[in-house]
Amino acid sequence: MPTDMQHQAMGYDRTATMFSPEGHLLQVEYAEKAVRLGVSSIGMVCSDGVFIIADKRINDILIVSESANRIHEIDSHIIASTAGITPDARVLIERAQVIAQQQRITYDSPVEPELVIKDISNMKQQFTQYGGARPFGVSLMLAGINGKKPELFTSDITGTYFSYYANAIGEGDEKIKELLREKYKKDLTIKKGVKVALEIFEKIKGKMFNLSSFELVYIDVQKGKMKRLEGDKIKEL
Repeated sequence: MPTDMQHQAMGYDRTATMFSPEGHLLQVEYAEKAVRLGVSSIGMVCSDGVFIIADKRINDILIVSESANRIHEIDSHIIASTAGITPDARVLIERAQVIAQQQRITYDSPVEPELVIKDISNMKQQFTQYGGARPFGVSLMLAGINGKKPELFTSDITGTYFSYYANAIGEGDEKIKELLREKYKKDLTIKKGVKVALEIFEKIKGKMFNLSSFELVYIDVQKGKMKRLEGDKIKEL
């Protein structure tokens, strides 16, 4: 009997808190598979700011495009994209927005991006440790400006987070990251970085590539404010 079937028969996949004999949390690994079926997005730190670009992947013409944004505003200087189960993602995004608002109200200052991703990661970790609930089926990529420094973070299913120069989440993330390792350079501007990201998407998607389905949000270091472009308007950048 295959190992996965043995684990299921023995009940190791029935709770997020039970380790398999190999030291795995199977519910967490299943959640990671859900993330890799999610919408793809690329984040990149550039010499003049930071951006996230995502494939909205909306095929139904009856859906209002603006109601299905994949990149969310956390604060005027912080944005985030998600991959995985959309309702789970909404809960985490709203939590991040509250953290940013509390900082503004309490200290009258913008929150540091790492404080937001750390809090979200702590919340995700709790759902892998306590019974009665499943893990969040979401990877979250967060980009922002800390003072004058552009930053990019990604938090996975387990609640582990790292800071990145460039990263990808969602469908085909491993192939995208391989291409990012080849093409990314620290001196890229936002304009050049977006061009690199779109070239990667075009190579990954092939004939399925369609610029009109993409959404771009970037934050310029000098202005410190986010700007959103969609579809053919991305060409204006």
